[in-house]
Amino acid sequence: MAIDRAGTAGTGRNTAYDVGSAFGGGAGGVGGVLGVGIDVVSVDRFARALGRTPMLAARLFTASELVTPRGGARPAASLAARFAVKEAVAKALGVPRGMDWHDCVVVSADSGQPTLRITGTVAAVCAGRGIRHWQISLSHDAGIAAAMVLALR
Repeated sequence: MAIDRAGTAGTGRNTAYDVGSAFGGGAGGVGGVLGVGIDVVSVDRFARALGRTPMLAARLFTASELVTPRGGARPAASLAARFAVKEAVAKALGVPRGMDWHDCVVVSADSGQPTLRITGTVAAVCAGRGIRHWQISLSHDAGIAAAMVLALR
Protein backbone atom coordinates (compact mmCIF):
# COMPACT_ATOMS: atom_id res chain seq x y z
CA MET A 1 0.00 0.00 0.00
CA ALA A 2 1.46 3.35 -1.00
CA ILE A 3 1.37 6.11 1.56
CA ASP A 4 1.19 9.73 0.43
CA ARG A 5 2.72 12.71 2.24
CA ALA A 6 -0.40 13.20 4.30
CA GLY A 7 0.05 9.70 5.74
CA THR A 8 -2.99 8.30 3.96
CA ALA A 9 -3.32 5.51 1.43
CA GLY A 10 -2.91 6.84 -2.09
CA THR A 11 -6.56 6.18 -2.96
CA GLY A 12 -7.70 9.77 -2.94
CA ARG A 13 -9.67 9.09 0.25
CA ASN A 14 -8.60 10.02 3.76
CA THR A 15 -7.81 6.43 4.81
CA ALA A 16 -5.47 5.87 7.74
CA TYR A 17 -2.55 3.47 7.34
CA ASP A 18 -3.24 0.23 9.24
CA VAL A 19 -0.16 -0.38 11.41
CA GLY A 20 -1.62 -3.66 12.64
CA SER A 21 -1.71 -5.07 9.12
CA ALA A 22 1.84 -3.91 8.48
CA PHE A 23 3.09 -5.93 11.43
CA GLY A 24 0.96 -9.04 11.06
CA GLY A 25 -2.13 -7.95 12.97
CA GLY A 26 -5.66 -7.94 11.69
CA ALA A 27 -7.39 -5.02 10.05
CA GLY A 28 -7.73 -2.17 12.50
CA GLY A 29 -5.65 -3.89 15.16
CA VAL A 30 -2.07 -4.26 16.27
CA GLY A 31 -2.11 -8.01 16.84
CA GLY A 32 1.50 -8.39 15.70
CA VAL A 33 2.86 -5.78 18.12
CA LEU A 34 3.39 -7.27 21.57
CA GLY A 35 5.35 -4.42 23.12
CA VAL A 36 6.58 -0.89 22.48
CA GLY A 37 9.47 0.87 24.18
CA ILE A 38 11.02 4.29 23.85
CA ASP A 39 13.90 5.96 25.66
CA VAL A 40 15.97 9.14 25.48
CA VAL A 41 19.44 9.71 26.93
CA SER A 42 21.43 12.90 27.44
CA VAL A 43 24.71 12.25 25.61
CA ASP A 44 26.76 14.53 27.91
CA ARG A 45 25.31 13.00 31.07
CA PHE A 46 25.93 9.48 29.73
CA ALA A 47 29.53 10.36 28.77
CA ARG A 48 30.15 11.76 32.27
CA ALA A 49 28.75 8.58 33.85
CA LEU A 50 31.07 6.46 31.69
CA GLY A 51 34.01 8.67 32.72
CA ARG A 52 33.16 8.52 36.45
CA THR A 53 32.58 4.77 36.53
CA PRO A 54 35.26 2.93 34.54
CA MET A 55 33.48 -0.46 34.68
CA LEU A 56 30.12 0.91 33.53
CA ALA A 57 30.83 0.43 29.82
CA ALA A 58 31.78 -3.21 30.40
CA ARG A 59 28.57 -3.78 32.43
CA LEU A 60 26.32 -2.26 29.76
CA PHE A 61 27.95 -3.29 26.49
CA THR A 62 29.63 -6.27 24.89
CA ALA A 63 33.14 -5.79 23.49
CA SER A 64 31.71 -5.68 19.94
CA GLU A 65 29.31 -2.86 20.87
CA LEU A 66 32.16 -0.67 22.13
CA VAL A 67 33.82 -0.48 18.71
CA THR A 68 32.68 0.68 15.30
CA PRO A 69 32.60 -1.73 12.35
CA ARG A 70 36.00 -0.30 11.34
CA GLY A 71 37.47 -1.09 14.76
CA GLY A 72 37.63 2.39 16.28
CA ALA A 73 36.23 3.34 19.67
CA ARG A 74 32.52 4.05 19.43
CA PRO A 75 31.77 7.71 20.33
CA ALA A 76 29.66 8.61 23.36
CA ALA A 77 26.63 9.62 21.24
CA SER A 78 26.58 6.21 19.57
CA LEU A 79 26.93 4.40 22.91
CA ALA A 80 24.17 6.53 24.41
CA ALA A 81 21.88 5.58 21.51
CA ARG A 82 22.68 1.89 22.00
CA PHE A 83 21.94 2.21 25.70
CA ALA A 84 18.63 3.89 24.81
CA VAL A 85 17.79 0.80 22.70
CA LYS A 86 18.51 -1.49 25.66
CA GLU A 87 16.32 0.63 27.95
CA ALA A 88 13.55 0.70 25.34
CA VAL A 89 13.73 -3.11 25.04
CA ALA A 90 13.44 -3.42 28.82
CA LYS A 91 10.35 -1.18 28.74
CA ALA A 92 8.79 -3.14 25.87
CA LEU A 93 9.26 -6.31 27.94
CA GLY A 94 7.77 -4.76 31.09
CA VAL A 95 11.17 -4.31 32.80
CA PRO A 96 11.87 -7.96 33.61
CA ARG A 97 13.86 -8.75 36.76
CA GLY A 98 17.37 -10.05 36.23
CA MET A 99 17.76 -8.72 32.69
CA ASP A 100 21.41 -8.91 31.64
CA TRP A 101 22.42 -5.96 29.44
CA HIS A 102 24.78 -8.26 27.50
CA ASP A 103 21.77 -10.36 26.42
CA CYS A 104 20.46 -7.43 24.35
CA VAL A 105 23.04 -6.39 21.75
CA VAL A 106 22.73 -3.74 19.05
CA VAL A 107 24.47 -5.00 15.92
CA SER A 108 25.11 -3.00 12.77
CA ALA A 109 24.27 -4.81 9.54
CA ASP A 110 26.64 -4.38 6.60
CA SER A 111 24.26 -1.69 5.35
CA GLY A 112 24.67 0.18 8.65
CA GLN A 113 21.10 -0.59 9.73
CA PRO A 114 20.93 -1.37 13.45
CA THR A 115 19.50 -4.75 14.39
CA LEU A 116 18.97 -6.48 17.69
CA ARG A 117 20.56 -9.76 18.80
CA ILE A 118 19.01 -11.25 21.92
CA THR A 119 20.19 -14.18 24.02
CA GLY A 120 19.92 -15.51 27.57
CA THR A 121 17.65 -13.62 29.95
CA VAL A 122 16.09 -11.45 27.24
CA ALA A 123 15.50 -14.40 24.90
CA ALA A 124 13.79 -16.31 27.72
CA VAL A 125 11.33 -13.46 28.36
CA CYS A 126 10.68 -13.13 24.62
CA ALA A 127 9.99 -16.85 24.26
CA GLY A 128 7.52 -16.72 27.14
CA ARG A 129 5.64 -13.82 25.56
CA GLY A 130 5.69 -14.99 21.95
CA ILE A 131 8.07 -12.26 20.76
CA ARG A 132 9.96 -13.48 17.71
CA HIS A 133 11.04 -10.28 15.95
CA TRP A 134 12.15 -6.76 16.81
CA GLN A 135 12.12 -3.49 14.89
CA ILE A 136 14.43 -0.82 16.27
CA SER A 137 15.21 2.77 15.45
CA LEU A 138 17.89 4.89 17.07
CA SER A 139 19.14 8.40 16.58
CA HIS A 140 21.35 11.02 18.18
CA ASP A 141 21.40 14.75 17.56
CA ALA A 142 21.76 17.98 19.52
CA GLY A 143 23.02 16.19 22.62
CA ILE A 144 20.15 13.69 22.86
CA ALA A 145 20.16 10.00 21.93
CA ALA A 146 16.80 8.33 21.35
CA ALA A 147 15.51 4.87 20.56
CA MET A 148 12.21 3.22 19.81
CA VAL A 149 11.58 -0.51 19.63
CA LEU A 150 8.67 -2.71 18.62
CA ALA A 151 8.45 -6.27 19.97
CA LEU A 152 6.65 -8.34 17.33
CA ARG A 153 4.98 -11.73 17.07
